Amino acid sequence: MMSRPLILASNSAVRLHMLQTAGLSVHAHPARIDEDTIRRSLEAENAGPRDVADALAEMKAAKLSDRMPGELVLGCDQVLDFKGRIFSKPESLDEARTQLLALRGESHSLLSAAVLYENARPIWRHVGQARLVMRNFSEDYLDAYLSRNWPQISHSVGGYMLEAEGIRLFDRIDGDYFTILGLPLLPLLSYLATRGFIPA
Repeated sequence: MMSRPLILASNSAVRLHMLQTAGLSVHAHPARIDEDTIRRSLEAENAGPRDVADALAEMKAAKLSDRMPGELVLGCDQVLDFKGRIFSKPESLDEARTQLLALRGESHSLLSAAVLYENARPIWRHVGQARLVMRNFSEDYLDAYLSRNWPQISHSVGGYMLEAEGIRLFDRIDGDYFTILGLPLLPLLSYLATRGFIPA
């Protein structure tokens, strides 16, 4: 177990589960930031998808770290990059359908950023990337998939959950599984071990 608890600046049950399953002592305290407004502002300034993911992860960590001096605070964010265009979590069934049709038969990237703060300053950051290729599924299958999986997939960028039936939408995946789920877990564990925060 960790010698100090890790504060996860997120309400993501998937990220919390990954960290706990890895044997870390972790407490979730969601950081309340206006992600949509910040993302739009960054895009208006021509920030790339990687920079957007990193900036959002840092803002979450920084917000909590200011209120929790001495704690290790982890901020995370995931962005879907489709030909330079950022896809967010779909807000409606129609939006999910539109996103999945755009991705059908194409490749895209998932960028998962993590930033660790201590005493209101960043001490570690990493952006993991995975490349995914969707198969050319039929619209009949897509409609059935959406019917079976909405609203659960509304919590996933791009409108799919790879850890569930969403895996059937893909032909090929190149990258780390944890990064795809939203957290570059292996680089994080390596850093924590190097710093002595967890037994190595």
